[in-house]
Amino acid sequence: MIKAGIIGGAGYTAGELIRILIYHPEVELDFVYSTSQPGKPVAGIHQDLLGETDLEFSGEINKNTDVVFLCLGHGNSVKFLAENQFSANTKIIDLSTDYRMDGEHEFVYGLPEFNKKKIKKANFIANPGCFATAISLAILPLAKAGLLQNDVHINAVTGATGAGTSLSATTHFTWRDNNFSSYKAFEHQHLNEIGQSLKKLQDNKLPELNFIPNRGNFSRGIHVTAYTKFDGSLEEAKAIFTEAYKDSAFTFLVEEALHLKQVVNTNKCLLKLQKFGDKILITSIIDNLLKGASGQAVENMNLMFGFEESLGLKLKANYF
Repeated sequence: MIKAGIIGGAGYTAGELIRILIYHPEVELDFVYSTSQPGKPVAGIHQDLLGETDLEFSGEINKNTDVVFLCLGHGNSVKFLAENQFSANTKIIDLSTDYRMDGEHEFVYGLPEFNKKKIKKANFIANPGCFATAISLAILPLAKAGLLQNDVHINAVTGATGAGTSLSATTHFTWRDNNFSSYKAFEHQHLNEIGQSLKKLQDNKLPELNFIPNRGNFSRGIHVTAYTKFDGSLEEAKAIFTEAYKDSAFTFLVEEALHLKQVVNTNKCLLKLQKFGDKILITSIIDNLLKGASGQAVENMNLMFGFEESLGLKLKANYF
């Protein structure tokens, strides 16, 4: 049994982490730290946990806990770790963008399907972004095979929870309901981490990623369609993806048409391949709060501590 702490406990990703960890058979949730809610019941903020836990938000941290999840706003994890020194035995999993790019730090990029060996040996993990996870799992098998030679065109839609709990002009219900919009076309921040992964798998000419992110009028989930030129057959493409994910606990290649309800409330990524002339179309779906955030963070924790990869994450989709 290990002890886990959460830093920044009031947001969506923290709420999902708490929901998973209070039922994880190898974890005791040690503390949920929040500067805005100390002393208040966790279930008062995360109301789906009413009757599930008596935990209260803490204004203090245990610097000797076994693992810490950082659920802070982007740019705040670096500052927090500079001001708070954890023990040498504490493993850290950061869910922000702060440590995802390679640099002068010890954080390992936590995409288990392509970095499992390093994750198992790591003390510090940079959890991938939600769009980055869905898109990377869609295209990295082709890069690994050295076959991603042409520009990739990507269109993706995310649910409202991807914007976090803070209200803005584009997150109010009256704006989001019955609405659809694109944003950060060709410039989304997750492109950097996807490109970094591509470069590690395919040293030759890297393709251009033409990414259009969209806001959907639903709460959770990401639906990605990506297409690029592919000279091989559909059967050859399926063989590449099947080989890439043969040891994956959560990523599956399927034949049927995909829809978000298949993955919402799960840590799964489902992929479908189709061939149209000289193009291959890859559809990828995930839950942005689970496989795109908290679920993948727990998956990384399981690998770091030698637990079964899927432990505590066998969640059923909210299908109806």
